[in-house]
This record gives sequence, C-alpha cells and structure tokens, in this order.
Amino acid sequence: MQLAPHLHRLGNDIVASYLIDLPEGITLIDAGMPGHWSDLQRTLAEIGRPITDIRGLVLTHGDSDHIGFAERLRVEAGVPVFIHGADAHRVRTGEKPKSPMGPARIGPLLGFFAYGIRKNALRTRYVSEVTEVVDGEVLALPGAPAIIGMPGHSPGSIAVHVPAVDAVFVGDALTTRHVLTGREGAQPAPFTDEPDEALASLDRLSALSASWVLAGHGAPWRGSPAEIAAAVRAAG
Repeated sequence: MQLAPHLHRLGNDIVASYLIDLPEGITLIDAGMPGHWSDLQRTLAEIGRPITDIRGLVLTHGDSDHIGFAERLRVEAGVPVFIHGADAHRVRTGEKPKSPMGPARIGPLLGFFAYGIRKNALRTRYVSEVTEVVDGEVLALPGAPAIIGMPGHSPGSIAVHVPAVDAVFVGDALTTRHVLTGREGAQPAPFTDEPDEALASLDRLSALSASWVLAGHGAPWRGSPAEIAAAVRAAG
C-alpha cells in the first residue's frame, strides 16, 4: 500500500512494516511476521525494484511480530539488520520478560492470533547476526534514518526518523489500534515492559518534525509527532 511518494506500508492495521523507496535504494522499517515476505515481494514487483536494491532493514525492537522475515532477508539477500543494542539479545533469542497483557476482548484477541497463524507467526526465525545501533545515530542507508531511543516497550525500543519521506516510524512505542481490544486511536501499546518509561519517552517523539507517524499496529497517523504524543498521554 503506497502512503505517499517513496513511502509504502506492508501488511495492514493488525501488523505493519514499511518500505522507503528512493533512487539510491530501499530501506525497510520492521519485518512484520514471516508471511509478510509475500507482501514484500508484491510491493517490490509493483514498484519495479529488485530485492537487491534493499540496503538495510531497521528493527524498531526485537519482538517476534516485528522481526518476521528479517533472518530470511539477511540470509537470502545479504541485507544487514539493524537494532538497538539493548534489544540485540531479544532479537537473537526471543528471550524477554513477561509483560502484563492488560485488557482484552475475545473477538480482537482471536483475530490477532488468527492473523498470526495465517502469516506463519508460529515459525518466526530469530536473527543470528545484527548490527547494533545507538540513540542519535544516523545510518548510512537510503533516507538517512535517524535513531531515536524510545525505551519502555522494550529496553531497546526506538523510533526511526526519516525526513526524506516526512515520517517517523515508532514500532510499539505507541499504537493506533490495540491488537487485544480492537480499540482504535492513539494510545499506549500492550505488552509494554515499562509503561511509565514508555510514556516518558513520548517527550522525545514530540520534538521531531514529521507529517506521518507510523506504528507497528494500527492506521497511519497523518499529523505531527507532538499531536500523537499528546493523544497517547490523554488515552493512557
């Protein structure tokens, strides 16, 4: 799904990742679930770019519904995978603390798990080799993505700011659709390790300039980071 020139979404409001298509190459943000490999192939075909044009994959954090095809892309296409050092162990092993699930409704909960089954979420491959990034780093990838530390959902949760497409990608630092309740709109994400820390990290998001805020779950937000940060605080 094309959101704007050079900016595409893979997946849907349940689970989403993103593709930045620039003349110098492609940068991916997150890798959804393993079955989103077919979404990637379809989008590449639509824009007429080969997989060899992908220069890097940046993961917003190390949870399984964000790393889906990362290892396949690394092994089959030689694409480097970037993640904050604080989540490097999580992405290599899947080990993480047990976070409280919070509220849930049976319909959306079953829908989330059914979608995961369709997208092969039970067969996630962890990423054996990663390049660790740090807060404030600007990567030598198409669009010059800048790393913004957003700890809370996980220790290494980040936002990725790409002014070339006027967007900031926030992973699960917030959500615009709660996968367990089906509630829509800007709000804190479920399965967050440290909820208070995640809310505090919104201050860093508010300082950014962008017209798109793109989360790992939910509809794209067309508005400023400061506006969505305020909406999440109000909802939380």
